Amino acid sequence: MQVGAAFGATVFPLVGPFGVAAMRQLVSAITLLAIARPPLRRIGLRRLTPALLLGVVLVGMNTSLYAAVERIGLGLAVTIEFLGPLTVALLTRSGRGPRWRDAACGALALAGVVALTVPADPGAGGRRADPLGLVLAVGAAVLWAAYILLNQRAGALPGVTGTAVAGLTGTVLTLPFLVAILLGLPRGDLPHVLLIGGVTGVLSSALPYSLDLVILRTLPRSLFGMLQSAHPVAAAVFGLLVLGQHLDGLQVAGIVAVCAANVLAVAVHRGS
Repeated sequence: MQVGAAFGATVFPLVGPFGVAAMRQLVSAITLLAIARPPLRRIGLRRLTPALLLGVVLVGMNTSLYAAVERIGLGLAVTIEFLGPLTVALLTRSGRGPRWRDAACGALALAGVVALTVPADPGAGGRRADPLGLVLAVGAAVLWAAYILLNQRAGALPGVTGTAVAGLTGTVLTLPFLVAILLGLPRGDLPHVLLIGGVTGVLSSALPYSLDLVILRTLPRSLFGMLQSAHPVAAAVFGLLVLGQHLDGLQVAGIVAVCAANVLAVAVHRGS
């Protein structure tokens, strides 16, 4: 997902955050519908409702996050967005272990994410907090929490049908605007944008969302929400490997803290 996001960010100047989110939905829908070939008429509208809602949530979540990144920077946007799955992790745990363990895991993970995403020199690399950017990031956090809850319900559908239907829903909502954006591009830029859109759609949507759907069939959503703290860590790692963004000591400490929180979360759930 983070590799795909890195590629997608390179065409922000050409198609904007919404254009990248729309291409992700289109590629995801085409790929998964070809694989799943869901019998939509036999399944029925009632059973498809969680997947349809999931498609709406995915469009809003991706667009809100990308728009927030443009205004307040990747670090602050990802930190705020992570509050969504973290809240799910702390509020929906079904085990019988002490609640203070949940709070400790959540606090450690959040501290690690904050340390990971705070620039070493805010005056040089940081951006001023834009009010609209903060609102968009909070919106992305709320939608990420909704994504976890709806994905678990969509997992009741066979195979990856839930993700395929969600991708189709997102495509129906965004395709007219995407066509207008692509038609406005210079001809020389169109092949590059379509190639990046294809890579981003497969790596950032089709593959990870299908894995999430399958995993949530057996993994408690509270534990799944906690493990989403790996996303900022993965972003930092691939930022270093792909984009050459080096980590300072505080950020390395943040990675260690997040990994420790994940290990503790797993241990707590196995012991309860």
